[in-house]
Amino acid sequence: MIIGIPKEIKIDEYRVSMTPAGVHDLVGHGHKVLVEDKAGEGSGISNQDYLEQGADIVSRDDIFLRAEMIVKVKEPIAEEYSKLREGQILYTYLHLAPAPELTQALLDRKIIGIAYETVQLKDKSLPLLVPMSEVAGRMAVHEGAKYLERENGGRGILLGGVPGVDPGHVVIVGGGVVGANAAKMAIGTGASVTLLDINLPRLRYLDDIHGSRLKTLMSNKFNLRESLATADLVIGSVLNLGARTPRLITREMLKEMQQGSVIVDVGIDQGGMLETSRPTTHSDPIFEVEGVIHYCVANMPGALARTSTFALTNATFPYALKLANEGYKKAMSDDAALRGGLNVCLGSITHPAVATALGKEFVKPEKFL
Repeated sequence: MIIGIPKEIKIDEYRVSMTPAGVHDLVGHGHKVLVEDKAGEGSGISNQDYLEQGADIVSRDDIFLRAEMIVKVKEPIAEEYSKLREGQILYTYLHLAPAPELTQALLDRKIIGIAYETVQLKDKSLPLLVPMSEVAGRMAVHEGAKYLERENGGRGILLGGVPGVDPGHVVIVGGGVVGANAAKMAIGTGASVTLLDINLPRLRYLDDIHGSRLKTLMSNKFNLRESLATADLVIGSVLNLGARTPRLITREMLKEMQQGSVIVDVGIDQGGMLETSRPTTHSDPIFEVEGVIHYCVANMPGALARTSTFALTNATFPYALKLANEGYKKAMSDDAALRGGLNVCLGSITHPAVATALGKEFVKPEKFL
């Protein structure tokens, strides 16, 4: 198979979807790997690093024209839609539920779209989402702390406090991978940390790990409103598999929060947890509503490109190799987890949550295998 690795062109995106080690293994299995010129530059990987493992360095147009499978990090942006070819495999983060235009473009081009974020194992874990969720959860505390500084418009709060002064209050909404990693980092700063989730066994698990250092609450409107009122930093880390992130924080709730507090909406790439959220970039990451700073960068791990690239490809590469070796039909027929990643196929939506979110017909993926 011919595999194409394009350079990411989304604003402030520096990750790359394949490391030289991945190229080495693909070439060793008899595949051809095309890497766009300087694709790895943002992650500290040179053209020469790829060449030494057997890749060809080619132009962007060559990638899309020749590759049978395109492996990316982020979803295609509008200028890339016309480059996609019918029957091409696109293996990347897609986040289609809040993206009707992208979804329609993939349907019109009859793309085989496999989304990292909906590949799901029998235990309900999301192996290709976990690495970036770990990065984003840890990073959320760093970014939130930065924008709490007075010169950045924040309340001027040091999360850990100092002797004789109260620490900051961090509220984490959602106890999944993002939330658990955010809690770990926030506790490490010495902050007072509250985590809300609707899953009682998950709250028990996190309580067993962190004990009295973490306050856990059942997530409901009352507890959320009460927690927000005293929060200095709020981290939104709610996920509904394949679907739009539920909007749990309303504008009215913001009015009850402290002026200069900060919300980091990690779920913005699935639509965001706030009524007032909209995607931002690393170049222009924040905006203010009702006196509350919103940080809504949709590709947070892109700022930590080298760490994120290697963490991501550790998880995504085995499936890329499987797709290349077996073709998508056999690979998905044999692997239910990978089959869950099929979001669109040859003009149809093949993931139920995506179809529901967009009000379109769902077609079972088995029809195409």
